[in-house]
Order: sequence, then structure tokens, then C-alpha cells
Amino acid sequence: MPKPRIHLGFDFSYTHMGGRWRMPGSWPGRTFPDVAMFEEMARIAERGCLDLLFSGDGTGVPDTWRGSRDAAIEWGVSWPRQDLNPLTVAMSRVTKHIGFGLTYSSTFMHPYYTARLMNSLDHITNGRIAMNLVTSTRKSDAANFGFNELMEHNTRYERMEEFTDVCRALWDSTEPDAMRWDRETGRVTDPGKVHNVKHVGRFFKVEGPLNTPPSPQGRPVLIQAGGSPRGIRASAYVADLVFGPDTTLAQQVKHRHALDSALTDLGRASKGVGILWQTPIVVAETEREAKTQRDRLLTAIPPEAVGAYLSYNSGYDFSTLPERFSLQEIQQQIIAANASPIGFVHELQMQLGETAEVTRDTFFEHGLRAATSYDKTVAGSAAQMADHLEEAFEATGSRGGFMLGHTVSMPKDLIAIVDLLVPELQRRGRFRTAYSGRTLRDNLADT
Repeated sequence: MPKPRIHLGFDFSYTHMGGRWRMPGSWPGRTFPDVAMFEEMARIAERGCLDLLFSGDGTGVPDTWRGSRDAAIEWGVSWPRQDLNPLTVAMSRVTKHIGFGLTYSSTFMHPYYTARLMNSLDHITNGRIAMNLVTSTRKSDAANFGFNELMEHNTRYERMEEFTDVCRALWDSTEPDAMRWDRETGRVTDPGKVHNVKHVGRFFKVEGPLNTPPSPQGRPVLIQAGGSPRGIRASAYVADLVFGPDTTLAQQVKHRHALDSALTDLGRASKGVGILWQTPIVVAETEREAKTQRDRLLTAIPPEAVGAYLSYNSGYDFSTLPERFSLQEIQQQIIAANASPIGFVHELQMQLGETAEVTRDTFFEHGLRAATSYDKTVAGSAAQMADHLEEAFEATGSRGGFMLGHTVSMPKDLIAIVDLLVPELQRRGRFRTAYSGRTLRDNLADT
């Protein structure tokens, strides 16, 4: 009996940031935002038959550390960025099969605009678009959309669920066979197959219909990455594919069970919703080579950049920390500010103890490893990494796969994934040797 197949995405969100752009093996003679880098990345990934290329996104500049954006700008911390739409179009024009995951905030965006954009991109790419919906947790993003404070945690998810309802209704507002394009009669569309949405909700009021042809996939694929209990319930409501955190295997198993329970409560089949577990990875010919490459992460950024990264993603200015403090007190302040309750301090609590007291120096020693993803980066030979992925895949229900990424240098580490890891997974019957589907949704359903 064939083994269940692993699906693989590649997260390129940080390939040009956090010092990675200057690591050995990075793009020679090129710097962001040279579009040729992204086109080459897409070609490499498609050569490896990966399911999709993915990027997170944000519209703010980190300014939490010392109340200033200077450190982030100086050291390239979540800066600079560009809109992913034109980059996706460019990558789609040099590939035929690989999918693309773009990130948008349901906290700030309007569903009509976003549904129309995703539908249009789905046509340009011939059915290869996925939208990753996020609930924004950073004050600098909120400020750029006119908000003085972050929206309350649960309210953000309520807005996301309504946002999804509207998008789905808009994508369904023109039936799949509505378009005629009849050259003899001149008829374009059957009017009886185009429907209003007439949505009136707590957050949005949308008449509809969407004024675009129906999506090649029926609907673009929806991705969501909620990790808190409320976030997991939202991902069960929203997602076709879940983006899971790079936590311990025991925590991933617990997350899978919680998602299955939430899906069952909603009447959805849990078998049909896979999780791609975020997996920072370095693959090389030998374990020693891989670990040497991973060790370079510890030289990527200086302490100021570590502080800027941690503060931005936690919504708390860690430059104000005393010489010794309680992790529990800091976490309570982060939650009170409506920032993410499952960030770095929460992870440190799980590692050191919920009520642990630490020194400032100890905190930032752990912080360097967190900001560079060093502690979570798995490194080894192709056989070792295939063993690691197979174990996690089976333990979490053999549904979904992995979002590889946070590599040390590009394109070196992506080439190693494609030339070393993918053939090993193929040899084990765990990964496709060719694309079988016409769309991203088709390929994700290939098990």
C-alpha cells in the first residue's frame, strides 16, 4: 500500500532580512528587490516539485524597541518589504505548476478588494494562488491603517471569520459555467448565474456580486495559522490548509488534536485539512556541513537587531527590562496590550517555567537564538532530515506536511533541499516525482 505523501512549501519571508542576505551562499552580486532573485527561486522550487512558495508580510516598520525604528532599518529587521502581488506575477510567468501563498490581514483589509485581487491573481497564475489570512498583532501595522491601538484578540478572529464568509460568497457569486463568450450571438454571461451577496454583518456590508470571472480553482486556497485556542478554532473555520508553528513534536500533536476537534464541531472532515508545520531547515551532504551552516545564524545580527526583532513581534519594548524579572509578569503585560499571547516570552515560559525569573543577559542570549530561528532550525544530511520529517508527519496524523524555510542563505539552502532532501523523500515514496494536478488545490489534494 502506498505511503501517504508529504506536501512541501517553502517560506521565503526572511531570505533577504536579518543578516541572511550576506551569509556565504547568498545571491552573488544581487540584493533585494531584484526580481531575478525571485524568478530563479521559483524555478528552483518548481524543479523540486514543491507545492508552493509562501511569504508572510507586514506593512509596518518595527519601532517598538526604544520607541524608534532606527535599529530595524539599520540592520534589516522585517525591513525592507514589497507588495507580493507583482513578485507573484513575475514568478508565475517563469513557472507552470508551483503555487503561491500571499499574506493579507483581515484586521485591516476589506474583503471585496481582497477577494477581487485574489481571484484576478488566480487567473493570471492559472489556478495557483493561496491567500494566507492573518490577524495583525503589531502596533506599527495598525498605525498605518488609522488605528491607535490593536484590536482586541478575540475580536480580531471574529472579524476574520466574517471576512472569510464575505470572500467565499463573493467567489461563489458567479457560477462556474456562467461565462459564455459566444462569438455568434455576442452574449458574454448568463445573467441568471450571477448573484448578489447582500452581506450585512458586524464588520462588513457588501452588496456584490464580484465583477470578475469565477476562479480557476473554484475558490483560491485559504491558509490560516492560528495557534492560540481561539486561533485554532478560527483556522478550523477559515482554512483549507493550516500553517502550523515550529514547536515541539508533542505540542504539534496536541495542536493537531485541537484542530481536529474544532473541525468536527463545525461539521468539517478533519482528514481534508492538512497542516504544513513551519520547519526552519538546513540540509547538506553531511551532518557536520549542515550544522556549520546553521551556526552562521549566530553571527547574522547584532544585539540591537535582536532587540528590535523580539520587541516588534511581541509588542513589548524589551529595552526597558530590568536586570532581573519574572517572565510571568512580562507575559501578562503583553497580553494586556492585545499583542500575541503565543510569542517569544510564552515560548520561553514553556522552556524555563511559567513563573521563572531570568536575568536580562539570559533573556537576550535566548533571544538571539529565537530571532535567528537557530534553536528551531533542524540541520543534517538528507537521510537525517527525511527521518525527522517522516517522524513528525506520522505523529501528527499523516496529513499535510511542512513549510520549509528560514534558511541561512539563498539560493544555496533551497538548492540543497531540492537536490538532496527531495530525492531522498521521493526514494522513500513520500513525495511526488511530478505534478499531477492542474491547480494548486489539485496538487494539495494529491495524497
